[in-house]
Amino acid sequence: MFDAFLTALPLVLTWPVILAMVIGTIGGISIGALPGLTATMGIAVLIPITFALDPLPALGMMAGIYQGAMYGGAIPAILLRIPGTPAAIATTLDGYPMAQKGEAAYALRVSLVSSALGGIASAIVLMLLSPPLAVFALEFGPGEYFMLAVFGLASISVLLGDNAIKGLLSACFGLFVGIVGLDPMTGHERFTFDSMHLVSGFDIIVLLTGLYAIPPALIMGEKALRKGVSGDVLRLKKTQMRLREWLKFVRIWIRASVIGIVIGIIPGAGGNVASFLSWNETKRVSKNPKAFGTGIPEGVAAAECANNGDSSSALIPAITLGVPGNAVAAVILGGLLVHGMQPGPALFRENPEIIYGFMIQMLLTAFLMFVLGRYGARIFIQVLRIPPVLLATMIVPMTVIGVYSVQNSVFDIWMCLGFGVIGYAMEKLDISVAPAVLALILGPMAESNLRRVLLIGQGDVSLIFQRPISLIILALTVLVLSYPLLRYLRQGRRRQTV
Repeated sequence: MFDAFLTALPLVLTWPVILAMVIGTIGGISIGALPGLTATMGIAVLIPITFALDPLPALGMMAGIYQGAMYGGAIPAILLRIPGTPAAIATTLDGYPMAQKGEAAYALRVSLVSSALGGIASAIVLMLLSPPLAVFALEFGPGEYFMLAVFGLASISVLLGDNAIKGLLSACFGLFVGIVGLDPMTGHERFTFDSMHLVSGFDIIVLLTGLYAIPPALIMGEKALRKGVSGDVLRLKKTQMRLREWLKFVRIWIRASVIGIVIGIIPGAGGNVASFLSWNETKRVSKNPKAFGTGIPEGVAAAECANNGDSSSALIPAITLGVPGNAVAAVILGGLLVHGMQPGPALFRENPEIIYGFMIQMLLTAFLMFVLGRYGARIFIQVLRIPPVLLATMIVPMTVIGVYSVQNSVFDIWMCLGFGVIGYAMEKLDISVAPAVLALILGPMAESNLRRVLLIGQGDVSLIFQRPISLIILALTVLVLSYPLLRYLRQGRRRQTV
């Protein structure tokens, strides 16, 4: 493992890759700072643009956007009480009150340092846990991979959002889209309607950009806000902090990093869950819990360190098993597929310099985020002055150009816009699009492995459950699927108590 990192390091430390990471981090912070835009959307727009790049520069830009956006979301959360990303919701609880007290620069400084430390800790855990987990995954056969795909679909569908039915509906939509094209075992056409454009199925780029890039632009256009934030709101006072002032955050950072890393590994949880849990836990152990929510830096540190601690750890199950921990990891899986790499243990054997290089990039972009945020904070906050309606008119043409450049296909543009309208409707109906994307990735994996099991067992499906790993994954799947029922029963008891 150590030799693999040493081999990948010189490839990462080349000027094209470093430049890609810097551009990605700058773009990520800017995207996160703009309310309504997320890291998921940024990477979805980026993937078609990186199609012509080598894998390492492309992944470096994705890593930079991911890390940068997780911090960038804190900027409007602190200044405007508008979370730039869902993971920054908890940051508003203490960040905005601090800004109201005239301590906006102090809050931004605390959020930057906390975000960087959380991202660094998460990247180190990614580098330490992924290789041994990939070795363990080599023990998996077709049955285990089928159950793993089912577990990933169930966990993302049920846990990502408040409504399990809507999550499963989204996953079913993704599964249907995934079976369009040629049958992987027999080569027969399925749901192509005699159209040559559909013989190879829907391109993952078309689905990603349609579902994630178009809806935010449509929502911005719908609101038609023609003015950005006033420059008076964005003025920051200079602040200087000594080392002993930072030491009081050490315990908070350690606790928040652990919470963020653990939540990131669990599929379907996400940075917003990690930040709220961390904020609540820090409040619980505090000597002055009543001060939380009134504007104290400890609350900002807990929330921001946890939501960045979630970032790299969410990639651990994604790159080793093909089961992403959150929506951004699902989109990054799409990026790997676009560049010809199949997530899973084979990735470490067939493309070791790429995957180990990507893990190094997640660590380096966490450091870059700190440097760029430290010296460019006053520049990054100026993106809030861009009128949202102008931003919307920029996103759609970039998306169309990116999709067209992949295969020079006008049909892909229409499909992208069609998926964009579907994604917009799903946003309005509060249906998460992440299960649909994950189903498109895991659906073919589940189908092909199930049919391999049936061929090996001559139609006997019980072969899946004859190995202990499959039974463990089955138990986890049942546990995940029963979670909404348990939550419903708990809420019913609370109503009866009241």
